[in-house]
Amino acid sequence: MKSLRSYGSLLLAVAAVLGIVLWMASGEVSTSQDDREDIWRDSESRPSKVQVETLAAQPYQPEVVLQGQVEPWQQITLRARVAGDVQSLPPLGKKIEQGQALLTLSDEARQAQLEQANAELQRAEADLRGAETLRGRDLGSEAELMRLKAEVARARTDQARARQAVADRRPKAPFSGVIDHHDVEKGDYVRVGDSLLQLVDVSRLKATAQVPQQKVARLEVGQPVLLSLLNGETLKGELSFIASAADPQTRSFTIEASVQNPDNLRIAGGSATLRIAQETRLASRISPAYLSLNDLGQLSVKIVDDEDRVQQTPIRLLSADNEGAWIDGLPLKARIITQGAGFVRPGEQVEAIHANDGG
Repeated sequence: MKSLRSYGSLLLAVAAVLGIVLWMASGEVSTSQDDREDIWRDSESRPSKVQVETLAAQPYQPEVVLQGQVEPWQQITLRARVAGDVQSLPPLGKKIEQGQALLTLSDEARQAQLEQANAELQRAEADLRGAETLRGRDLGSEAELMRLKAEVARARTDQARARQAVADRRPKAPFSGVIDHHDVEKGDYVRVGDSLLQLVDVSRLKATAQVPQQKVARLEVGQPVLLSLLNGETLKGELSFIASAADPQTRSFTIEASVQNPDNLRIAGGSATLRIAQETRLASRISPAYLSLNDLGQLSVKIVDDEDRVQQTPIRLLSADNEGAWIDGLPLKARIITQGAGFVRPGEQVEAIHANDGG
């Protein structure tokens, strides 16, 4: 009887301990659930923090950048118009003024032919004057008068041809320039059409390039051009020609720029970069890292408006380099998100912290 009473007491003690343990466990679980709910509710109540930077629009001068080549402003290969021996030849590199004789060919009796042509013209003119006098007295025929007029015209043609042959012995420079190449040497015999020398004018240069059809509408004759050379030097000029029709093969337009070359730099024939300035406008310059795509696939930038809400503004990329990008489409003064843009969505309320606030 005593053992049964002891066994019952033991069961009662065990049941009491289990009840206490279950009560404590249920409290911990409840507390843990309450804590989780508080954390979730706290994160929902506070807006996300983003770092912003106030960006003001700046004057921006867009430009069309093209790769082209540099040519002399004028160049000509002089060819012989009469045959003869080369009697004199200017040295290479000599500066020649417009109208100055470039070389001299042998006479080959051309002066004598000119004198003969002069005498023939004088005789024909004298015969014509006599016939006109007789005709005025009704002593000469009209046919004879017409024949003598034709003789005078023929004699004048022969005289002009002989005079030109004499002048062609000493051809003159059509423009000021420099002797750049010899095709003959002194004493050589040349025939009509043979190359004699090359004259170039590099006091000005002509830069040529091909502009794509989507950019040609932005160009106008007279726009300033900056020519960047491979050695780092730059020259200034202006756009002087734009083709009216595109090349059928490349669909691009030929342009030419007149470039001053006051130091007579030896750059003709080389390549260069043409930078054609456009009208100045207001634009924003940012780091390319701040660019993103919106849901429509448009290039955009996330900003914070006056009510601290996120706005994803579509923009147009004007130009970009290693240091930054010029864009159009932002307000003249905007707070762009520089950190945290990937964690917030358009329309979301945020806490904007300026980069220079130390936040």
